[in-house]
Amino acid sequence: MEKAEVLKNIIETRRSTFPKSYSTEEVKEEILTEILNSATFAPNHKRTKPWRLKVFRDEEKKQLGEKLADIYKQTTNPQSFLEKKYADISDKVSKSNVIITIGVNFSGLLPEWEEIAATAMAVQNMYLTATAHEIGCYWSTPGMINHLNEFLDLDENQKCIGLFYLGKV
Repeated sequence: MEKAEVLKNIIETRRSTFPKSYSTEEVKEEILTEILNSATFAPNHKRTKPWRLKVFRDEEKKQLGEKLADIYKQTTNPQSFLEKKYADISDKVSKSNVIITIGVNFSGLLPEWEEIAATAMAVQNMYLTATAHEIGCYWSTPGMINHLNEFLDLDENQKCIGLFYLGKV
């Protein structure tokens, strides 16, 4: 198959696949490395490479799930709190083999939107690479990410803009 045809196929078959569709099979380390490496090829003005990606597996992933559930509980007013949503947070995390937090580092050299756009392009590269390997993935942007800075040890000029869930389908 010609390169352009292969690329067209990967782009056209890219989908968000949610954790409920993931199997228990692990994402192989070499595939995860390739997915992460593909992010580094995203275009970025002045080569600031603003994306900050942190991988969570096993016990760290469980801790992230607990933190997200705790944030939901702490930030939701009691009248709006839903026990099902609280349980679903942990369930979504447990069904994912890998979760990558997506952060952006604002260098001050460029408008913030450019660094957010470069980070989004890095995530698109990860989406396409995951698709090529038949790995399900999905970029989630729950309000809880606004409360993760301390947990993720982010600097003042950094912000978490999403969670990238991965799993074999």
